[in-house]
Amino acid sequence: MKKIITYLFFIFNAIPAFSQYYLRGEVKDEKNQPLANARIFVQSARAYYFSGASSGSFGINVKLLYDSLTVTLDGYESKSLKVKTDEWQTIILKVSAEAASKGKPKLISVTKDLKQTSRYQLFNNDETYFQLVENEFVNATTYPNTGFSLNVNKASYSNVRRFLNMNSEVPPDAVRTEELINYFNLYYHQPVGDSIFNIGTQLTSCPWNNNRQLLYLNISAKKLDLNKVPPGNFVFLIDVSGSMDMPNRLPLLKAAFQMFVKNLRAIDTVSIVTYGGYVQVWLAPTSGNDKTKILKSIEELEAAGDTPGESAIRMAYQVAQRSFIKKGNNRIILATDGDFNVGENSEKALEELITKERQTGVYLTCLGVGMGNFKDSKLQSLAKKGNGNYAYLDDIGEAERVLVKELTQTFYAVADDVYLTVNFNPEMVKEYRLIGFDNKKEALADNSTDLEGGEIGSGSSTLAVFEILPTSKNSSLAHSDRSDLIAHMKLQYSLCNDTANHHLVYQVPANFCKIDSVNRDLKFASAVTMFGLKLKHSKFIEGTDWDYIATFSKSAADRANYLQNEFVGLVDKAQKLYGPKTKKKKKKKS
Repeated sequence: MKKIITYLFFIFNAIPAFSQYYLRGEVKDEKNQPLANARIFVQSARAYYFSGASSGSFGINVKLLYDSLTVTLDGYESKSLKVKTDEWQTIILKVSAEAASKGKPKLISVTKDLKQTSRYQLFNNDETYFQLVENEFVNATTYPNTGFSLNVNKASYSNVRRFLNMNSEVPPDAVRTEELINYFNLYYHQPVGDSIFNIGTQLTSCPWNNNRQLLYLNISAKKLDLNKVPPGNFVFLIDVSGSMDMPNRLPLLKAAFQMFVKNLRAIDTVSIVTYGGYVQVWLAPTSGNDKTKILKSIEELEAAGDTPGESAIRMAYQVAQRSFIKKGNNRIILATDGDFNVGENSEKALEELITKERQTGVYLTCLGVGMGNFKDSKLQSLAKKGNGNYAYLDDIGEAERVLVKELTQTFYAVADDVYLTVNFNPEMVKEYRLIGFDNKKEALADNSTDLEGGEIGSGSSTLAVFEILPTSKNSSLAHSDRSDLIAHMKLQYSLCNDTANHHLVYQVPANFCKIDSVNRDLKFASAVTMFGLKLKHSKFIEGTDWDYIATFSKSAADRANYLQNEFVGLVDKAQKLYGPKTKKKKKKKS
């Protein structure tokens, strides 16, 4: 009898322990709109779950009738609550002013004490782009000095290509004109002897405004011999979260890294850190000579879990420091769609983290992939603060270009903290406008902020374009062999692994040449400039239509050059997408 009582006591007390409740509900904002991918922490399970991608709803198996939840989502205040798990839960999140704040960013270009105007903002689905303010015309007498940061970022062009190939209009803030121009590495001139840079300029007519001129400034960096460059300590920081489980994300990255590995030398080292659900060192530091092991590790990657980007970045820097090579190329290569949803994920918090970590001498290169939830703004910030560069991989061809064909440009820097200052001659220039290098809107609150320079890679050619309004003296003089100077230019930089500042001074001559007679690379750059301005809906090119841009591009492009020929095709696609729509005539009733 005692055994029966003991057995019944065990059964009745065990039932609650094995009971299952189905906690259901939805996450919404204050306007009653569903919130996708909100992170739901269930206290009893000590586990994370997510609301649905379209409806914001969730269903979770739990063991307790009463439990505690914490719900978080980027841009919203976190919310903790106690719930009865057999009841439907409607959880409302409020927009967080703090999360929306991006902090005080550095300027890309600056003209001291100059006020700027703002413009509208546009987003595409759940993709994020910085709201940019286009540079205005500046009076050269009042404000003769201007400056801007140089880097080798080219992500904007391949991202723009992705939109146009999908027959989709491009968000204006996704268009960074200087990145479009410099995607092609135009007008390269090898520096002489031991020089790090070659500087060249050209003054020409403006193809979209007969009353103005274009001034091209070119900075060409020396080419490094890949067989003689310092050993590389590469840490692949790869996002393997659930959002990466699409053909144009993790599978594309796996193929890209496998191509990169094939060019490694025995003196190079590769480590792999992954994050998807949790962070782990997937591959300990391995010699570039052991390619089979590295390739196998990459092939075995699979996507699952949430995205703890902050802790992954910390881990990658720790791994890079443990295998640090003095006077070597120590670099983290972060590959992701940028959608961090665990830990610190605002641009401000991540910028502060990277700013601190870069003091170790480790560079950060960002490779972006994906669409729909692509976080361009986040990756741009990380690369900038990480003393590195940023590329967007829209297909395997772009992956090969970035990681194989332009390997040294992407991963081997010749100079850090590079920026250019220009002092215009008011006798020759009445007004000037820097095309591209536009600032984030919030950066302009204090345009006395010092410039933050960028990284320049081996063998890269950087073009900067000014649109200028010439003075009567400039317009009236003969445009050949003139001794008149348009401006003085100073290039400032530091060498890698060296904090000493260096500079080059250059006199900018008024070497005017009509656009149809200039070097073909510069004429093509003018076509790309028009293309970028038109996509941005720039007020400075409103009188130019797509037909003219298409015709000019065909005359400027080298059709034997694959990338330039592809550009002509993109202009045609943009012309059809943005050009006047032909209205169908209504049939007359008989």
